[in-house]
Amino acid sequence: MLSELIEQLNEKNVALAVRGSELIVRGSERIVDEPALIDVLRRNKAALMALIQSGDYIGPDGIGEVPENRIPVGCSAITPDMLPLVEVTSDEIECMVNAVPGGAGNVQDIYPLAPLQEGMFFHYISGERRDPYLSHVLFSFESRPQMDAYFEAMQSVIRRHDILRTSILWEGLHEPVQIVWRHAPLRIEELVLRPEAGDIAKQLIDRFDPSHFRLDIRSAPLIKIVVARDSLSGRWVALALSHHLAIGGATLAVIQEETRAILEGETRNLPVPVPFRRFVAQARHGACIRRQDEFFKEMLGDVDEPTAPYSLLDMPVDGLPIREEGRLVEASLARRLRAAARTLHLSTATLFHLSWASVLARVSGRNDVVFGTVLFAGMRDGDGKMRLPGMFINTLPIRISIDGSPVRKCVEDVHGLLTRLMRHEFTSLARAQRCSGVIAPTPLFGALLNYRHNPDRNSSYAAHVAEPDIGTEREGEGIELLGGSAHRTNYPLTLEVDDFGESFHLSAIAQMPIDPERICTYMHTALEHLVQALEQAPTTPVRGIEVLPRNERRSLLVDWNATHADYPQDQCMHQLFEAQAAATPEAVALLREGQQLSYDGLNRRANRLARHLRTLGVVPDARVALCMERSIDMVVAILAVMKAGGAYVPLDPAYPADRLAFMLQDSSPVAVLTHERLPAPVLGTLRLGVTASNVPVIDLDA
Repeated sequence: MLSELIEQLNEKNVALAVRGSELIVRGSERIVDEPALIDVLRRNKAALMALIQSGDYIGPDGIGEVPENRIPVGCSAITPDMLPLVEVTSDEIECMVNAVPGGAGNVQDIYPLAPLQEGMFFHYISGERRDPYLSHVLFSFESRPQMDAYFEAMQSVIRRHDILRTSILWEGLHEPVQIVWRHAPLRIEELVLRPEAGDIAKQLIDRFDPSHFRLDIRSAPLIKIVVARDSLSGRWVALALSHHLAIGGATLAVIQEETRAILEGETRNLPVPVPFRRFVAQARHGACIRRQDEFFKEMLGDVDEPTAPYSLLDMPVDGLPIREEGRLVEASLARRLRAAARTLHLSTATLFHLSWASVLARVSGRNDVVFGTVLFAGMRDGDGKMRLPGMFINTLPIRISIDGSPVRKCVEDVHGLLTRLMRHEFTSLARAQRCSGVIAPTPLFGALLNYRHNPDRNSSYAAHVAEPDIGTEREGEGIELLGGSAHRTNYPLTLEVDDFGESFHLSAIAQMPIDPERICTYMHTALEHLVQALEQAPTTPVRGIEVLPRNERRSLLVDWNATHADYPQDQCMHQLFEAQAAATPEAVALLREGQQLSYDGLNRRANRLARHLRTLGVVPDARVALCMERSIDMVVAILAVMKAGGAYVPLDPAYPADRLAFMLQDSSPVAVLTHERLPAPVLGTLRLGVTASNVPVIDLDA
């Protein structure tokens, strides 16, 4: 088949092109001169040329010729052949055109979602009332004309870039698509707010909080502007809402830079816009599905449980408070990290990935962890790719074992794994998860690592991100940037690492009750111990990398275990309990799943059961079997046996039937305390085991 031939050529790094009526073959001389290869190319020349000219050819660099946009200006009817990047029917096209104001004449292009957009779109449609990927930026303007001029300049930026004129449509279609509008006017809503109700900026943020507000992504641009006049200061406050489906942090920076350039009359210095369709084509078609599946099945095939930090996997529907804390990595540690990376001929990102895995192993209770790592899936030909607005990042899983492997070997293994992972940067997260044993919709992981290179940022910026509440920034004369929301994800824990070339900054974004400051401290500690092991003892098992800082480790191992206390040596435990019940009868003694029992209530219930046990013959040295699940009744039963003078024999309902039967026979209990709600096989084993000796089985539910 032709697809198999293309795959074989790509494996040999052989690229094809068409020049006039000739098929051009590029590759190493040794491979290209092979007679067998020349023969197969001659036999398939016509088919290969047709494939290249159609735009469906994918070369070894990840992409072939990207088909040009075939929708002409002024088009009154769009047909399927005009949309080479997506397969749709005429009925679906009609559905799309009807959803765009101005119809076909206002449709510039239609293509599918990129991989990261697919994941965000899933969370959007499943988010019900909330929108986890909605962010905002706050501005303050001296006057209304100044504000109008600013947003008119922003409208000019929107006209420049396809992704800023894009809407998302899915209703009535077999797959979601993004539609580029030719004309997408900014939506500006003016509100009248009362200063006596509080700060105007805070009122705007509260009203459009993503926990209860959703942006309509079916309408372009995916930006909404809300403005209100502050009658006390006379200034105008504007809230710019945007959706990460099209506009990430880097894109917001491009919008602000180009808006400022337009206001200052510097439009000649703006770069030539690059159609976002090129990236979509590369992301959708620039990959071999078979290779993707082979890689992720090899890495994730035997993973059948998710990695859940603090047992959290997903943000709840109504959302929980999100906190963000950050800290700079100590300068001396930053230098040691870079020196260790140079010595091992790998990137510092590798050291951060392994350290993050060590932290997650501790907070998730797993030695084998999976987390998401954010990759910048940039354009292959890319001069200035960082300045292109749009969603050029992807999140993919990486699996790291925190086991007995030597630290140095583990670092090298992680470096190799990251290198291989980057070759599959366009794989969708959904496809990667399908290669694991974790069945959707259960997430594969609950934590992310976003390692970002910011070499152009100076130390003053590093100090700024370390202190996010530094205040306002000037955007221009009379214009202030009041702040904005941090990038949010649908995962309960994210660690962002900013690499400034010399220094590093850690920022943890966490769902309550996770403490982001503590997470940063754990990460800093893990980095310290990792680099120390690489410097002094590279054969140290990676599971020995410590994440707890010295003070917290002392609290856990020493301070909180300082349980020594003086108590009367001539009294039994149940007598000490009775004294406590007499001193604090109304205090809560037991609390479980919404049920609670006071000291007096627990004492009374235990006394009643103890008197009953004595009537059954429970005396000192007599044994009472307890077969029940953990519950308030179990504590009552233990205390009652002590009060009756006997000893209790714990029988776990999860034990095999043979083990339960043996323990009953071996302990010869006077009575068995249990619950009728236990599984029938367990109850049957208990009754069978005591039938011969006529021992009563007491149901505490009764």
